[in-house]
Amino acid sequence: MFTALICGAAVFPGLFYGFRVFLRRSLTGWSEADVVGVSERLVSSIQACLSTAAGVTVVTSCRDVMTDSHWLVNAYVSFGAPYMVYDIFAMYLSHYHTQRVTGHSLQTLKAFLTKDWMMVLHHLALVLVFLPITLFFRRGLGDFFIGCLFITEFSTPFVSIARILIQLGLDDTRLHRINGVVVLLSFFTCRILIFPYMYWMYGRQFGVPLHRVAFHLPLHCNLGNLVILAPQVHWFILLLRKACRLYLRQTRGTGHKDRLKTH
Repeated sequence: MFTALICGAAVFPGLFYGFRVFLRRSLTGWSEADVVGVSERLVSSIQACLSTAAGVTVVTSCRDVMTDSHWLVNAYVSFGAPYMVYDIFAMYLSHYHTQRVTGHSLQTLKAFLTKDWMMVLHHLALVLVFLPITLFFRRGLGDFFIGCLFITEFSTPFVSIARILIQLGLDDTRLHRINGVVVLLSFFTCRILIFPYMYWMYGRQFGVPLHRVAFHLPLHCNLGNLVILAPQVHWFILLLRKACRLYLRQTRGTGHKDRLKTH
């Protein structure tokens, strides 16, 4: 566990630093904000791929959703915890360079926390609540469900690709539109539908109808799932609104071009 923790503390900041050096030298026309933003998203994508791979491995290995265990659960929770701490710093650094402020200050930090408070809270909750529960208080139960939570990261690379395409000025391309559809589908499937799937798997094993599963689980399990699910629903609504705005903007743009052609 300690070895995995140290590895995570070295790997994610190391990747971030390596990407920054590479992009700064390769794309000399990019600003520091561009370099930091893309580097952060590349590291996020790598972490998400590792998390998804670990989750799929655990889920497919567990026949009993309660008692079967897999070594990857504790190992990856320990390995991934430093990523959450690093990512808060990387997000702050991206905010700092994007705003182009002079020097770090409490005002800059406050502006960052005001803007990204939910993501910061999400990361801190994973480190301060999810990690100790997973490592010390589960009594070895529920590795299957932890694996499912790992899989929620599946949509992250597509979200990162969307942001990189926007940063590159490719937000009005077919690639960006296709990726947007994939973002919505993967986010809804892996971050929202996966919760009723976990309840369904529990009910299937113990012969409980899906609509009755919540009443067979301890209150803290239901509350924990609700706390994790709530921000996912919030972010999915934001993605839907953004997709609608993009669609309406492109529709208006197409209509304007057609009118110009007819004159």
